[in-house]
Amino acid sequence: MPVGTTAVAGSIATDHLMHFPGRFADQLVAERLDRISLSFLVDDLVVHRGGVGANIAFGMGVLGQRPVLVGAVGSDFDDYRSWLERHGVECGAVLVVDSSNTPRFTCTTDDDQCQLASFYPGAMTESKNIALAPVVERYGTDLLLVGASDPEAMVAQTEEARALGLAFAADPSQQLPRLDGDQCRTLVAGARYLFSNEYEWELLTRRTGWDADEITGRVGLRITTLSDKGVRIVGSDGTDLSLGVVPARTIKDPTGVGDGFRAGFLAGIDGGLPVERAAQLGTLVATLVLETDGAQEWTISLDSDLARLRDAHGAAAAEEIEPVLRSALGAV
Repeated sequence: MPVGTTAVAGSIATDHLMHFPGRFADQLVAERLDRISLSFLVDDLVVHRGGVGANIAFGMGVLGQRPVLVGAVGSDFDDYRSWLERHGVECGAVLVVDSSNTPRFTCTTDDDQCQLASFYPGAMTESKNIALAPVVERYGTDLLLVGASDPEAMVAQTEEARALGLAFAADPSQQLPRLDGDQCRTLVAGARYLFSNEYEWELLTRRTGWDADEITGRVGLRITTLSDKGVRIVGSDGTDLSLGVVPARTIKDPTGVGDGFRAGFLAGIDGGLPVERAAQLGTLVATLVLETDGAQEWTISLDSDLARLRDAHGAAAAEEIEPVLRSALGAV
């Protein structure tokens, strides 16, 4: 696979992940939701590399691709850069802002796997200054994933992709609360792929003012992850797939699970798999992320993972996905 087939634009951050031994829902007073003031005493803290753009690019790199990461970081990025490059990520399009810090994601997860999080953008606010044309020319990029980042950058990247005739995937995810209706419509219309989870999908329909059919008619495929219910893929060409998950053996932390699915799906597509098989590979990677602490700590175990694919999706799926996994192990 040549360098630069897919570029991944999105946040690059450090994740500070904590666990609350209880349920957030039990701490909410229905009559006082307009004056929430809560502090949670957590029992665990781990610090990991993260950010949706970096997580997706990392996953694609582990799976044998050579994605180009597009984003902005601070002067503290050297160790993180080395980690990503060792795992197959091309970082030549990452903008280093010496006067800022790399973004920070702080997230607390409860016993129901519900999450409360905040995000400090830092250098990410400069990502709108990254031009895509030189990236396409240098790396031969033919698909751009526009992931959660600075809202201005997301809109600018989508508009530039259209101007360049570059296919793009829309993945607004965590930035939907900050995006208005016009911005959401700009990000969605004309996307080859539209990624969301089920909550984000509902929010997106409200933000755009378009119903499910109207959104589907404006994109190639809309891909909605449904937590433990799997994934739904609907296309303007009549595609309608509902796929289950690869069951988890243990649950460590859900942070980055959606990014793992996207990495598996896009790596599968780049590796020549049809949509259904690419999505099934995505469900495997999502589960591998769920079973580890941190979004970039998972690894591939060929025999075990093929068996899990076989059990979850059938022998034919495992057989067709196997060459991509074998290629990944030979490339990483």
